[in-house]
Amino acid sequence: MTSEAAPTTSEPPPPATGLAPDDHRHAAPLSQCVHAAVEAYLTNMAGHEIEDLYDLVMQEVERPLFELVLHHTQGNLSQAARLLGLTRNTLRKRLKAHGIDR
Repeated sequence: MTSEAAPTTSEPPPPATGLAPDDHRHAAPLSQCVHAAVEAYLTNMAGHEIEDLYDLVMQEVERPLFELVLHHTQGNLSQAARLLGLTRNTLRKRLKAHGIDR
């Protein structure tokens, strides 16, 4: 009876964060990503009137945040609300405003 060792890989398994081992050193903080995106938007809008920038940024950030958190919690509103620091009722209202079904 011959026993063969399982093939080993040189790459360690990804950490619990889901990032590859070295990715955390290269990922920019969220605030820097927002800063760069808003700066690019303002630069690209040169010469055009800009209104409701706050609402635009909140919508652009809030929708994917809710979608990702709902995916992470497998659609569990109680867990999603707790993770976000919102009440379930507030989360439901915000999801409805974005047209997100859970």
